[in-house]
Amino acid sequence: MSFRAPYLSKDELRQRAVQFLERHNPNGTIPVPIEFVIESDFAMDIVPVPGLQAGFDVVAFITKDMTEIRVDEYVYMHRLNRYRFSLAHELAHRILHPDLWKEIDFDDIESWKAVIEESIPEREYSFIEFHANYFAGLVLVPSPELRQQFVACIELTKQHGLDAADEATGAKDVIESNIARHFEVSRDVVHRRIEAEALWDEIT
Repeated sequence: MSFRAPYLSKDELRQRAVQFLERHNPNGTIPVPIEFVIESDFAMDIVPVPGLQAGFDVVAFITKDMTEIRVDEYVYMHRLNRYRFSLAHELAHRILHPDLWKEIDFDDIESWKAVIEESIPEREYSFIEFHANYFAGLVLVPSPELRQQFVACIELTKQHGLDAADEATGAKDVIESNIARHFEVSRDVVHRRIEAEALWDEIT
């Protein structure tokens, strides 16, 4: 099998994410209802699997036929932010990589792990994972809403006499954490999105 990840630039991923949101979240609901979109618009089942992460170091994976996203039961029950990002990540594979999944032969988590380790070159796997992560971040933390929240938080810190650009104040951590709660994602996701939009550069 010659597994070749498609070339998808950041600009193309942005365009695809905007198109996705226009079609599947036209009202601009925040937090983005990713679970509803998957089950309703894509007619996919979300299946909790006990011990998935502990046993296989995998939080979630999409099945060969792309009709199910199987997710670690503990994450499903107790880690909302991780759960939501994992759903968006796996959905990204269905949207961005459907042809590649046709080339892969697996039917359960054991054979999926074997494919990753034995059949997909590390370089190609890193490409498709980057695509999925980048797309998921853009979908769950849309650029216009992120900028709006960021500006509002910066203004609030100013009203409290804090300089958000001053690392010593800890304002950056508070801002990113507050924005993360708004979008129901981890602070790490928000940090990467702010970096991608170069928003901190605008106030320094």
